[in-house]
Amino acid sequence: MSKRKTAARVATLVVGGLILAAAVYIMVHQLGLNPELDFGAGAYYYADIPEFEKQLDWDTYQAQLPYWVYVVLFLAWGALMYWVWKRIDRHK
Repeated sequence: MSKRKTAARVATLVVGGLILAAAVYIMVHQLGLNPELDFGAGAYYYADIPEFEKQLDWDTYQAQLPYWVYVVLFLAWGALMYWVWKRIDRHK
């Protein structure tokens, strides 16, 4: 194995280990949670926050196109990303 691949593998393991350690630290110390809103595992879902709908300005965004256009755009984006991923994966 070349030195470059070995260095990349070591760097990947170090970064992965640091990310894992940071995630465990954040979970153990419950960082980012609001103690007033104790919802357990679902604390990060906005739908769980009481009266959350009052926190948003629902009139800010008005759809200009029919709903089906957004669905087609969403599916087209997904198909494009799948195609790109398959091409990237094939060249490895």
